[in-house]
Amino acid sequence: MRVFVIAGEASGDRLGAALMAGLHSLTEVEFTGVGGPLTHEEGLTSIFPMDDLSVHGIAEVARRYPLLRRRLHQTVKAVLAARPDVLITIDSPDFCLRVARLVRAKSAVRTVHYVAPSVWAWRPGRAAKMAGFIDHVLALLPFEPPYMQAAGMECDFVGHPVVSEPQASKDEIAAFRALHGIGDAPLLMVLPGSRRSEVAQLAPIFGDALQTVCAARPDLRLVVPATAAREDQMRAAIADWPGQPVLIVPGGRDTVSYLAEKTAAFGAADRALAASGTVSLELAASDTPMLIAYDVSRLSRLIFERMLKVDTLTLVNLVTDTRVVPELLGAECRPDRIATELLALIDDPGEQHDAMRLTMERLGAGGEAPGLRAARAVLARLG
Repeated sequence: MRVFVIAGEASGDRLGAALMAGLHSLTEVEFTGVGGPLTHEEGLTSIFPMDDLSVHGIAEVARRYPLLRRRLHQTVKAVLAARPDVLITIDSPDFCLRVARLVRAKSAVRTVHYVAPSVWAWRPGRAAKMAGFIDHVLALLPFEPPYMQAAGMECDFVGHPVVSEPQASKDEIAAFRALHGIGDAPLLMVLPGSRRSEVAQLAPIFGDALQTVCAARPDLRLVVPATAAREDQMRAAIADWPGQPVLIVPGGRDTVSYLAEKTAAFGAADRALAASGTVSLELAASDTPMLIAYDVSRLSRLIFERMLKVDTLTLVNLVTDTRVVPELLGAECRPDRIATELLALIDDPGEQHDAMRLTMERLGAGGEAPGLRAARAVLARLG
């Protein structure tokens, strides 16, 4: 069986790796496509660096349009040349769905899109448009299949791989704290995004907020995980941050040891300040109360605000139908507001622990691994 996989960013790389592992366990399979270090570990050699696709915001995409256009047509040609049994596109809908549409115009290859676009949040017409070239959708959230099915696509809820990822033990957490000289000090995890443009936008805002927070809590320590692609950018961004930040990066070591330390960091953190995105589920899995803060360029913000159909972007809030995780989005994403909300969170996480446990339950914790469920769904629909 030949499978062409496209993952455009770190979260998609993680999803793709879990799906690929599931397929490996069920059938003989060969992979080609676009991905990062985790899909590479599962046997994918990327036709170009995944980081070329990691950009957010309408204005930001416009600035990199020439490169993105070249990568789009390069990918379409590679799919047509590979003649796979199935094309699996993962998240990154602005790129992935364009590839699928162009491929379908020239080929009858079966198309699967992993991660249902958030049509319940904005641009609901996307589902109907997708139905013309997407056969099957793999949904991470339990309320998504009806939206896809109503548009004429097959759709299976498969859960989110985060629920089956290992969490750090007490001994691993203690070892992490000892290794970095943290001891019993309160630890704040800071996550300003995985894309180049997100880090450029959010790291200065987060850094200014942390000056105030650390002045009020002088014993507070910081930990900042980053991918290999963001290592240099993140190291420069946090150079003048307070709190003696510990940067967790691959650093030339193997993926397993890097992920083990990152998992220990999530487990060791008492609170988190994070960009909006699937990282909120990683924090929920480690039971780490969080503040979500996010912004894009002014032009992108104006467009998104007009199109948004929901009052929260945080997945913990959406899955539990609560609003217990505080958010500072758009114009509210300011250092003074972040500092105030973060100090309040440090003092009292409210009902977040209960909401995070419910989130994991609703996303499939305790059942079959979502990557394996996704693989079974692909094979079953493929026939």
